[in-house]
Amino acid sequence: MHPHSRPAGPDWAKNLPEAFLSFQGGRRIEEVECIIPDIVGMSRGKAMPAGKFAPRQTTFLPVSLFYQTVSGAYVEMDIENQWMESDVVLRADMATACAVPWAEDLTLQVIHDLETRDGAPLPIAPRNVLKRVLGLYQGRGWRAVVAPELEFYLTKPNVDPNEPIEPPLARTGRRGAGRQAYSMVAVDDYGSVIDTIYDFAEAQGLAIDTVIQEGGAGQIEINLQHGDPLILADQVFYFKRTIREAAMKNGIFATFMAKPMRDEPGSAMHIHQSVLDAATGENIFSLPDGAPSAAFHHFIGGSQRHLKSVMPLLAPYVNSYRRFTAGMSAPVNLEWGSDNRTTGLRIPNAGPSGRRVENRVIGIDTNPYLAIAASLACGYLGMANGVEPTPAATGEVYQERSALPSGLAGSLAGFAADQDVRDVLGEEFCQLFEAIKHAELDEFQREISPWEREHLLLNV
Repeated sequence: MHPHSRPAGPDWAKNLPEAFLSFQGGRRIEEVECIIPDIVGMSRGKAMPAGKFAPRQTTFLPVSLFYQTVSGAYVEMDIENQWMESDVVLRADMATACAVPWAEDLTLQVIHDLETRDGAPLPIAPRNVLKRVLGLYQGRGWRAVVAPELEFYLTKPNVDPNEPIEPPLARTGRRGAGRQAYSMVAVDDYGSVIDTIYDFAEAQGLAIDTVIQEGGAGQIEINLQHGDPLILADQVFYFKRTIREAAMKNGIFATFMAKPMRDEPGSAMHIHQSVLDAATGENIFSLPDGAPSAAFHHFIGGSQRHLKSVMPLLAPYVNSYRRFTAGMSAPVNLEWGSDNRTTGLRIPNAGPSGRRVENRVIGIDTNPYLAIAASLACGYLGMANGVEPTPAATGEVYQERSALPSGLAGSLAGFAADQDVRDVLGEEFCQLFEAIKHAELDEFQREISPWEREHLLLNV
């Protein structure tokens, strides 16, 4: 068929981001995925032929998809007419449109915002929770900037949940080596997966800053460039799916479980945070003479006061708390200090314009929208209320007593008690999130683990 005899694409397709147009290469778009991030941070939505999609069209999903635990169980809540399966409205954010490079046919994916039938933002949608927090910053004349770091493990395919997770085989045929942080040899061992990640990221217009080998066997870290928190949350959302697909294309798994292997370090999502004056673009963490500002110290003070309260959003599962194990690199405190990786709040080396606070407590198993929203909410409360931090740590604080909850139950108790945090995030969302987490905790408590079968079956 002569190329000019093919039907023209829809008008909206001509205004897609440059990365997609380059990947498209003149081909017809066959399918559009209308997706939203759920409470876990996974993608849900609908796929349709490209000819049926229009950016301004109204698409519906049942609100009940937000009433599920990570295992898929539905949670009974004190919500009027909860099981009417009423619809919520999807609105396409075309700035998020990008390719699905692992699809067989040319496919476009678009993140959608969620509204009620009356046109109001759905308060329980994670993307709207982050927008709510960013709106509070905007109301003060501030603009937050973040840069996430994504740690994850590549593993042998684990098809039996009763079997322990193992690292994949390296080029040598041996299991991937641990305790080799920043090793270029270790990065090269998984070069085919990393190359695929690069290819998929380029096709989607996702920017990677650096890739390094972390301390665990098969553990990789990808650092993203700094920018607008909503855009970066969208990128983390896309990257998690991208990394999983790139790994499976190479015959292995990628996992964002916080602590997948007993004797290996856990995986974090460190977030670098700074705040700009929205009018001037200047970093308000620094004074004109380059010294740290009161806003900088108050952001730290608010983080120290409230981060324990938002731990269910930063460490959302029972497994999340296994990452906070002595000798496994994860900080168990909310101390702060300059260039000190033993503190939960690290101040990286940077000039006045780059002064920032790195939150090192967050796990990679979190929903990126909720983690960024929660971390920024704590800093916001500190700046709004003038909260002073403790004195900076000047040495190692790994051996200090843990300031963090030891498990999900204690974490949820703190979340319930902090009304300031709940007001910032939205009470309706907080009640929903609590109910889901309590249901997951109850479900886990009914489970019998291999450790119990091994050590209790015949020994007690």
